[in-house]
Amino acid sequence: MDELREKCPWDREQTVETLRHMTIEETYELADAITEKNWKEMKEELGDLLLHILFYSRIAREQQHFTLEEVIRGISEKLIVRHPHIYGDVKVDNEDDVKKNWEKIKLKEGKKSVLSGVPVSLPATIKALRLQEKARQVGFEWENKDQVWQKVEEETQELHAAILKGEKDKIEDEFGDLVFSLINYARFLRIDPENALERTNKKFIDRFTKMETEALKQSKKLDEMTLEEMDAIWNTIKHRHTS
Repeated sequence: MDELREKCPWDREQTVETLRHMTIEETYELADAITEKNWKEMKEELGDLLLHILFYSRIAREQQHFTLEEVIRGISEKLIVRHPHIYGDVKVDNEDDVKKNWEKIKLKEGKKSVLSGVPVSLPATIKALRLQEKARQVGFEWENKDQVWQKVEEETQELHAAILKGEKDKIEDEFGDLVFSLINYARFLRIDPENALERTNKKFIDRFTKMETEALKQSKKLDEMTLEEMDAIWNTIKHRHTS
């Protein structure tokens, strides 16, 4: 990194601002590899992220803000402080106890709210999940998944009522409430709602592109076909996938 920063015209011109969007892109590429369970790609994307950590640290050192060593030391010290059940005399019984202690320590460190650690710029689905997880650590939580499903049904009814009234703003509010409740239900099922939705996205892309291919084999274009004709091809492809 030092050599590139000194000798490469492109690397020399980069700033933390120009790297930002590339870091976000690399993070999403890692997320894709995790969703696909592609360990080879995960290894490569982790390398790319590590490069970005080195890059930011090099720029920070140039501007006399911090060094890579300080970054590593800082996270090491934070992990020790936030794991008193390992490096202290605190007793825990399970994962929940660990998370609750973590949030208590963060509040002692100066956090004003248990929700303050959730980045504002997170995608909405992930943000909803993190908000719910944070609230859970202080006991703001449903007792079981049946209660959460009742909430999903309640929000569904409220959405239907808003649709009947035709109030667009209210419809959007109720739709958001329903999605938030479904994310909560996913959490109780111990599945990642973001990953679940991405799997469905990938499945849709796969089936849709196969439908396009199948239509071409029949010398047809989708925009020239009826919905019934497209449905027939779609169901054939779906049957092949599940059989």
